[in-house]
Amino acid sequence: MDQNATMGMRIKALRKEKKYTLKQLAEESGLSIGFLSQLERGMSSIAVDSLARIASILGVSLSTFFSDTKIASDDPVSRSLELHWNSDGPEIGQALLSKDLYGFDILPRIFQLMPSADTSGDQGAIHRHTGEEFIYVLEGVVTVYHNDREYTLYPGDSIQIHSNTPHNWVNRTGRMARLLSVSYPNPFREERVQADKRENNGEIKK
Repeated sequence: MDQNATMGMRIKALRKEKKYTLKQLAEESGLSIGFLSQLERGMSSIAVDSLARIASILGVSLSTFFSDTKIASDDPVSRSLELHWNSDGPEIGQALLSKDLYGFDILPRIFQLMPSADTSGDQGAIHRHTGEEFIYVLEGVVTVYHNDREYTLYPGDSIQIHSNTPHNWVNRTGRMARLLSVSYPNPFREERVQADKRENNGEIKK
């Protein structure tokens, strides 16, 4: 079973366990009912930031949805041969580039965008969330949509944006593209910080 299908099943099971309807989850997360329905059926991918909102609503850790969540290590080097790739959609793979997902304020990732037969210019799913992003193209040609504008990035090109502006990036070519993405804040660390605050508040009340 692929990553999207597994993630979708987990979200659906947790939603039903919490007795949430799709409509309720959509209202609290800011995501559409149609998108959530596709997500639960493994037909859509989701940005880490949006997944973090769903995890918070359902009362689980973001790492619940990742099979390779890493913890602090004495060796801070991430070796290329040790990278674990997850699917972020039928044409997108991503690997987390940190040995300690909870210890830093930024989240570095590498994405592989498979060749696409669709060159129609469709922007795909447009994202908006808090924070900032830096994207650097390593290989291939990447089309970035940002604030109703379209930018074509080649190897060595980069773009830095505020994530609360509408944005997305796609590969509209017949060759694979690879890019480095660095985002802030790191949702894994944010989740841990919030959990620590709740725990400390509970201790204070006692």
